[in-house]
Amino acid sequence: MSQAPFRPTRRTVAAGLAATGAVAFAGIAPARAAFADDVAALAPALAELADEHRVPGVAVALFDPGDGVVTVEAGLCRGGDGPPVTPATVFQACSISKTLAAVTTLAVVQTGAVDLDGDVRQYLRSWSLPPDRFGGKAVTLRRLLAMTAGIGVPGFPGYAPGAPLPTLVDILAGRPPANTPPVTIVQAPGRGYLYSGGGYQIVEAVLADAVGIPYQRLVPGLVFGPAQMGQSSLDQPLDPAREKSVALGHLVDGTPLPETAPVMPELAAAGLWTTPADLARLAVAICEAWRGVPRPLLRPDLVRQMMTPVDGTAYGLGGGVGGSGEALLFHKGGHNLGFHCHLVVAPATGRGGVVMTNSENGEALIARLLPLLATRYAWPPLPDLAE
Repeated sequence: MSQAPFRPTRRTVAAGLAATGAVAFAGIAPARAAFADDVAALAPALAELADEHRVPGVAVALFDPGDGVVTVEAGLCRGGDGPPVTPATVFQACSISKTLAAVTTLAVVQTGAVDLDGDVRQYLRSWSLPPDRFGGKAVTLRRLLAMTAGIGVPGFPGYAPGAPLPTLVDILAGRPPANTPPVTIVQAPGRGYLYSGGGYQIVEAVLADAVGIPYQRLVPGLVFGPAQMGQSSLDQPLDPAREKSVALGHLVDGTPLPETAPVMPELAAAGLWTTPADLARLAVAICEAWRGVPRPLLRPDLVRQMMTPVDGTAYGLGGGVGGSGEALLFHKGGHNLGFHCHLVVAPATGRGGVVMTNSENGEALIARLLPLLATRYAWPPLPDLAE
């Protein structure tokens, strides 16, 4: 006799997520000496680039099949008299938070709690998505992650330390103390690419409402634990106990931002604090899942969907996509006030890297550095590296 299909409840999904968090991803190997030595040799050039572009601190993590994750750093956490940047220094990941949100979403899809192609209105309980006035297609998680859902509010400016912070529903509704307008449909869903941090806040609400666990508590068990991202946090503001290991953001003229500013309560869109090494470990887990290793972070078919452009654009789930086959490249840039960063992943070859800076001047440094790294470490050709 056939059985009815399993439909997970909040309780069964929560239990499954807790169990997932207890199983660490097993594909991250220690670095081989030759690769580690080669990366370490980049330090003088990295320091020179940081000085040339007036970037107080920069940290890089590189990964290669069989070689693990290796880091190299230059400069200071705070310009002038701050402590040096180390492998444990945490930066704001800015919009690379969206890549984390995509991986988290796929992990929830893997449990059966949500569907990538269902209308998100069926999951939302805490807030209602305003009607589509443009006659577009359904607003789905796939389109939200690929920024083809026609959602407004491209980005978020953040908040000063100590300022009142909005809830997720405040952010979506655009009501005080939120400092951004309401999140609404401003273009026909499915029509094309439209950069939208607001869309990722809808994703955050969908996951929390569907599973019954706030996003901040959902991510550690689904992603941080399995991918061994032990230095990563979605605390906004960051726990004061960690401030000694934090890179402070800097303006163009070198003025440091106060404490851990900006505070970014928009967690899915821009709220991740992390190290380059942690992001590289996430990338390695994605690459291993692509290749179908045992006990992957995600099923191979889900990773392939992540790397597939949506609605005829050059954007996949949580980042841009360029090339194909062995030359396939996934990438995501990020910018919060005082920080610039970039992630590059070649899933078929298992190579890539992360660059994080604590300066408004970091974008120019990254634009110089990434092509050099791509040549040195045989990455596929870099596509347009817009955020």
